[in-house]
Amino acid sequence: MSASPLPGSDAHHRLQLLLESTGEGIFGIDLAGCCTFVNRAAALMLGWRTEEVLGRNMHELIHHAHADGRHYPESECPIFNAFRRGLPCRIDDEVLWRADGTAFAAEYSSYPIIEHGQVRGAVVTFVDITERRRAHELLRETNDELERRVGERTRELRALANHMESLRENERKRIAREIHDELGSLLVALKMDTHWLGHRLAERHELAAKCQRMGRLIDAAVDNVGRIITDLRPSILDHQGLWAALEWQAQEFIENSEVDVSLQCHVAAGVAPPQGGQAIAVFRIFQEMLSNVARHAQARCVQIRIAVDDPPQPTLYLDVRDDGIGATPRALNDPRSWGVIGMRERAAQFGGRMQIDGASGQGTLARLVMPLEQASQAPEPPPSEGAAASGKATWTPEPLQ
Repeated sequence: MSASPLPGSDAHHRLQLLLESTGEGIFGIDLAGCCTFVNRAAALMLGWRTEEVLGRNMHELIHHAHADGRHYPESECPIFNAFRRGLPCRIDDEVLWRADGTAFAAEYSSYPIIEHGQVRGAVVTFVDITERRRAHELLRETNDELERRVGERTRELRALANHMESLRENERKRIAREIHDELGSLLVALKMDTHWLGHRLAERHELAAKCQRMGRLIDAAVDNVGRIITDLRPSILDHQGLWAALEWQAQEFIENSEVDVSLQCHVAAGVAPPQGGQAIAVFRIFQEMLSNVARHAQARCVQIRIAVDDPPQPTLYLDVRDDGIGATPRALNDPRSWGVIGMRERAAQFGGRMQIDGASGQGTLARLVMPLEQASQAPEPPPSEGAAASGKATWTPEPLQ
């Protein structure tokens, strides 16, 4: 399509009808950027009569400024670059200007007109996308509002879960205390009574043997009560703090497992153990890590590493790595993997994150990373006697990488 008028023919008439019937705005420009033809849709969208547009520089007429009013240099105009640099374009983030000085969001394309191998100008098509933009903006606002509400509800649910967990921990603590104070005292008294009877029935061997068996059963009951109390609420967590509780739990795992376990611990000087809900969350996560290894890993070797960065923003790194059968991503992401979900939720409640990486036959790495709440100064804890005696645990100053 050239800048010169098309000859009067049926083909020309049909082309004219086609241009006038389309809903898209279409106009042509010559090498000077002046309009050579314009269809009815374009004239209506721009607010000009056809005769007012023909021969006018189209950049100066409808594309002279950005949406914010800044001048739009003609040298940067993608429409003109179609014939000046041979760069066809399709743009949907600019505006075109009407005759009344208002702008509308437009999507336009510009392609060179070539005749006999020579570029004669460009043909431009455009549509008003104001409604599309408005719909997209409404959709974005709706999505933002939905995300905001989901975020609020998630925070509410986490706060509720944290509250319920605090209630459960307090109830465990109360039950453990009552078992210790009531049942423990009764068992001790019963043990003393059977011991008293045993002494007085020393000559009656059958009764003495019976008292001894009763004493052994009472000892077993005392041990079981102690285990139940510890499972409900380890007293070391309340009396000696999180660092001691983590090391104690690791030593319990080392002593009760039949795998080769290595333990590395480092807490930077001046970092006191967190208190309250955060300490409980970390301890329960660590318990779940070790429990998963014991129940599912079928491992031969386990590496446990505990490290805390220096103040003023200490972060806890807690790693449990095994060489077992490995946890698959499908299993880890299963919505019924309550243990994994519980660890992640506990961590998230205090700004931490729980990462579990595993592959079939290649073992599993469970890592907790949690920023610690600010606490008072505390000396770096020494290695416990259990760690020194086991021969499997070492206290290292190297933090986790």
